[in-house]
Amino acid sequence: MKTFHEIFLNSLYLLALINPISKICILSVFSKEADSKKEFNKIVMHSTIIALMILTMVMLFGEFLFNSFLRVELYSLKIAGGSILFCVGFKALSKGIFFEQSAQTRLSEISIVPLASPMIAGPATIAAALPMTVINGFTISFSAVTIAIFVNMVFMLLARPIGNVLIRFNIMGALIRITGLIVATIGVQMVLSGIAAWLITTRAG
Repeated sequence: MKTFHEIFLNSLYLLALINPISKICILSVFSKEADSKKEFNKIVMHSTIIALMILTMVMLFGEFLFNSFLRVELYSLKIAGGSILFCVGFKALSKGIFFEQSAQTRLSEISIVPLASPMIAGPATIAAALPMTVINGFTISFSAVTIAIFVNMVFMLLARPIGNVLIRFNIMGALIRITGLIVATIGVQMVLSGIAAWLITTRAG
């Protein structure tokens, strides 16, 4: 029971970091230029699979890569990821947008960059998934990541109808800003957690 509780809480945390609202804002616009629903679903599935592969690699080899090879401590990764997440949230809060695209950008061009990474498997998600694996182990962390990405995929597949409803009732802008505030707050908390871990390390040394 405790394992399922940890998976549930971690998946909710990761889902907040992934932020499906930002995907809805983008895909609700780009879905109109897809030649068919099948093509749109294929692009969503492609970006989801790529993001899951990236995070799986991070969970399997991230500790060795950052700690042993690059000599980067987990608290540094938390501070960096939290700082980036705060900037994303602040931009959404102040400007009402998560991602700026040019008029020439096509749906097929954003499936990997920026959709799969950094919008799904981004710095903040990586900074959260790696310590999660160290603390809870691969099985719990992988389960949480898979659930979060699957739920995000469902939102992405329903981006057009959800986006139409939000626009019809004029709540898209407000929802983006509210989500931006939540994202920025999570970013601040990640930075504070990283600083706290760094202070503990310096005192222990």
